[in-house]
Amino acid sequence: MSLLQSTLNAIDILHAQDPKQVDGKAEELIYAENCSRWLEALYPDASEELTIAVRSQHLCRWEIPRADFPMDRTGYLKWRTSLGKLHADKAATVMKEQGYSEESCNRTEKIIRKQGIKRDEEVQALEDCACLVFIETGFLAFAAKHPEEKVISIVQKTWAKMSDKAQQAALKLDLPADALAVIQKALA
Repeated sequence: MSLLQSTLNAIDILHAQDPKQVDGKAEELIYAENCSRWLEALYPDASEELTIAVRSQHLCRWEIPRADFPMDRTGYLKWRTSLGKLHADKAATVMKEQGYSEESCNRTEKIIRKQGIKRDEEVQALEDCACLVFIETGFLAFAAKHPEEKVISIVQKTWAKMSDKAQQAALKLDLPADALAVIQKALA
């Protein structure tokens, strides 16, 4: 087994500990697999560091509940920053245990923490995967809980985070007509 595969397996063991289950499978493991699927589709020649970062971007997310932070914009941003540090630290720990160099661990942490988005191609690739998974798997549930105005705003913000390549992939998704209508409104 390759170093990369043994590292991904170790990461997936952590994902499998997510208390939230969907049809008997850990929710964060499903998310990680979806992100990896998009990485393979859009960036098949991704570095090992990017591959690990994409697989780890929600690593042990349940350890820092959103409810531990104020339910305002500032609280949300502090929560996201705390999560980024947690995911990066956990991934680097697994990588070190598996035998990766300090340099590789640091690079993976930088990608996970999204340092250099829009300037660093690998950070952008991670963001593309996250946005595509949201549109493909989380958008409908989000849209059902919020007024159309907020949904349009979120779609616009998500779209702005994506590369042209990811935007083109998003437009090819097989989404229900009502979801597509909201997306088209947001992009108009």
